[in-house]
Amino acid sequence: MTHPFEIELATTLPATPEEVWEAIATGPGIDSWFMGRNQVEPREGGVAAMETGGHREEALITAFEPGKRFASRTSPGPDGRFMAFEYLLEGRDDGSTVLRVVHSGLLGDDWQDEYDALRRGWPFHLHTLREYLARFPGRSGVPVFAVVPTGERPAGDVRAALTRALSLTAPVGVGARVRAAPAGLPPLDGEVAWADDERLEVITADGIYTFHGFAGVVLAFHHLFGPDTDGAEAAWQRWLAGLLD
Repeated sequence: MTHPFEIELATTLPATPEEVWEAIATGPGIDSWFMGRNQVEPREGGVAAMETGGHREEALITAFEPGKRFASRTSPGPDGRFMAFEYLLEGRDDGSTVLRVVHSGLLGDDWQDEYDALRRGWPFHLHTLREYLARFPGRSGVPVFAVVPTGERPAGDVRAALTRALSLTAPVGVGARVRAAPAGLPPLDGEVAWADDERLEVITADGIYTFHGFAGVVLAFHHLFGPDTDGAEAAWQRWLAGLLD
């Protein structure tokens, strides 16, 4: 049985409507703060596609009003499930933009867990969007994805291993300094921008590094703005796997 849901949030971003539009309605923009590798056909009736770990999800663009409104909707699955997204932008006199996000659709039998996960995830994603617009304006990031199963390891042990590898001490708080030297990658030198039981975000001079999960699987969704990103995805996959050796 399917269950309808709707999540609505609003945030003020330190960027003009045109800058926010580039971040939410173009492939390179979405790559710079959200998940996966993204493609957007810039028209109503076009396709917005996201590829993560070899899985491609497509949505029909149902509204495309540059600087004002962007909306998309996935095709219903066999059980009727679908996702719809709407972004509404409103500029302010100080050069900032109010962004309202509406995420709605139909969820399946495990709708309560799915809904809770989506509700917890959106504040983090909007925070990452704000950090991107504030720290890397006008730049496009290279998305990096890595995933490693954690098996029977308790989530707390997995998180502790990550914390040690980043030269952090518990409890981890926003503003804590991060230092790491992943093999085959530039040294990581930055600060914690988000920390909770499910996510850890680190920002450096050339990237936004996010780690998710810890229970059953640990994932990395990074956005790299430096000059040398060749081989970064494979190197991060090896580094993440090494945490659990």
